[in-house]
Amino acid sequence: MLEPSLKDADLLSGTAVGGLDVAKDAEPADKVWVGFDLGGTKMNAVLFDRKFEAIARRKKKTRGADGATAGVERIRATIEKLLEEGSIDRSRLGGIGVGCPGPLDLDEGIILAAPNLGWKDVPLKKVLEKEFGCPVWICNDVDAGVYGEFRFGAAIGARTALGVFPGTGIGGGMVYEGKIFRGKTSSCLEIGHIPVVIDGAMCGCGRRGCLETVASRLALSAEIAKAAYRGQAPHILRVAGTDLANIRSGTIQEAIEAGDDIVQEIMRDGAKFLGIALAGTVNLLAPDVIILGGGLVEAMPRLYIDEVAKSLAKHVMPSYQKTYELKAAKLGDDAGAMGAAAWARRLIEV
Repeated sequence: MLEPSLKDADLLSGTAVGGLDVAKDAEPADKVWVGFDLGGTKMNAVLFDRKFEAIARRKKKTRGADGATAGVERIRATIEKLLEEGSIDRSRLGGIGVGCPGPLDLDEGIILAAPNLGWKDVPLKKVLEKEFGCPVWICNDVDAGVYGEFRFGAAIGARTALGVFPGTGIGGGMVYEGKIFRGKTSSCLEIGHIPVVIDGAMCGCGRRGCLETVASRLALSAEIAKAAYRGQAPHILRVAGTDLANIRSGTIQEAIEAGDDIVQEIMRDGAKFLGIALAGTVNLLAPDVIILGGGLVEAMPRLYIDEVAKSLAKHVMPSYQKTYELKAAKLGDDAGAMGAAAWARRLIEV
């Protein structure tokens, strides 16, 4: 278990809520909320007013390889900088919501494992509550994005909203009747780790053949890099070489437009695998709205969503073929931060 190694801030005086001293000098209408989206490659933090209009925002690289202690310090420092930029005193913080990758202990606020960061047993809630003196809630990063789309974006009014966000990994989340769908103590819907290839490539989770090994941006970028090395993707080779860090979603779209046909083929293959996995999920959960988000979808929505839609329709049970809408996310990078902040506020103000 990672023990907090950060310098403790003095807790704000106020009334005790669940063992936490919470500031009481700000009226509810004056409260502000922090939404933090912790991704595999970047972190996005936004400070919101009560109407969820942005007051300040910060983006940084996650640098998961630096370790969990350094990562938590980056989160703390980023929130501190948000407050400074917004000229907001800590006493006005209503709460902090953090969308985190990987399996989580939701009640204790612990990141149990984040395979794409290499973090394990990180007590994020405990550290941030001690530092900022306000309630902190964590949720799965894709759950946060889906909740954001449910509250403010493409899934407003849905009874069952399923979201899938392909990126460094592939995360899934669901909002059911206005609440984030979860396990007894942990997050769920790890769609990226549904096995789709028997004895396939090794996944970051330690198993083989997961959806992430054939459909995540990381996996697709690796295939594109190999094609570039073989001389089959001249545009990629010219602008990005074979370095995976340079083969981003926008670069992939540019290569397709420049005539790198094999890049388009690789992307369509990945989307087909995602459609197969989604078909099984639809058969289980019968969502009325399915949201696709993340960089790949934003960069090439028509190609990607059309291919997923065809694959999904081909593999889902016939009786479910016309029961769902497949949509692109509307909120972009702010979905996770908005959703995390809104979910934290919902839990705190109940």
